[in-house]
Amino acid sequence: MGKPEKITLQEAASLIKDGDLLTFSGFTIWRRPMALVYELARQGKKNLHLFEVNGGTHTEVLAGAGCVKIWESCWVGHELYGKLGEMVAAGQVKGSIITEDYSHAQCVARLLAGAYGIPFMPTAHSMGTDILNPEFDMLSRAGLRDGSNPKIPLKKYDIIHDPFYNMGEILLMPAVNPDWALIYASQVGDEGTVRVNAQTYTDAEAIKAADKVIVLAEEIVPDSYLRQEPKLNLATGYAVDYVVELPWAAHPTGSQGYYDVDADFIRAFYSASKSQESFDKWADEWVFGVKNHDEYLAKLGITRLEKLRANAALGYSTRVKRGKR
Repeated sequence: MGKPEKITLQEAASLIKDGDLLTFSGFTIWRRPMALVYELARQGKKNLHLFEVNGGTHTEVLAGAGCVKIWESCWVGHELYGKLGEMVAAGQVKGSIITEDYSHAQCVARLLAGAYGIPFMPTAHSMGTDILNPEFDMLSRAGLRDGSNPKIPLKKYDIIHDPFYNMGEILLMPAVNPDWALIYASQVGDEGTVRVNAQTYTDAEAIKAADKVIVLAEEIVPDSYLRQEPKLNLATGYAVDYVVELPWAAHPTGSQGYYDVDADFIRAFYSASKSQESFDKWADEWVFGVKNHDEYLAKLGITRLEKLRANAALGYSTRVKRGKR
């Protein structure tokens, strides 16, 4: 495969089919592909299967919009702007969302195995916890570990005795290979090289583990520029299938070096997510009440966006009011 295809946001969302397994870039409230998440909701995607090292605002939007059937992770919330994932929890309680619980490190182990192209990752992460209680294997209880879905392993985990050094029991975590990795990046080269001007979290592993990759780029720049410092790049164009150039595509989550987290927006969303009725009212305004990303940005307004914009030298906004002692 050569350089990735440049497409629109609407085209990117149309590629994702009902029931597909997705994973995401970023961490909690940073660098989430929010514009694509909104568009998935607008297009009415159903029965999506999410695997993520941790959830965040994007997860809650998809869950509240009725797009999610299976969620596998360790945590969902909005950090200090909302500690709980209300929509995922509500879906779990009423039975519309199957939630499979892991520790953070176990999620990373599964993604690493997928990225390395091996069937499982040996580890000792979180052994002895109730995460490994067979009663809490929710995909098994739902009858979904029967081999009919190649993206769902036959077991949540296995435990073997170390055959090499006789060091006792060791946990085997199955690889995960999502249908799609949905990635937000700071810059993408005109030949597809991906750069993130911040912490990269498990983005590289998500890209390598997924069958196909869509990158939402804050800006497209010459590949020759990115190749001047290759150690700063996250992935090559050979690892990426599609690119969407879309400024502010991570809002309301933050993009280090470009714009801060929109704290007021996420707080308001968290409040709205505490019931389906208030979520629907919020979504009618911010998701379904705008036709596309341009209308979303226009609704936010230039004053709000410029307040969030990062100072080019400091990497964060100097106009956002922050806490003080």
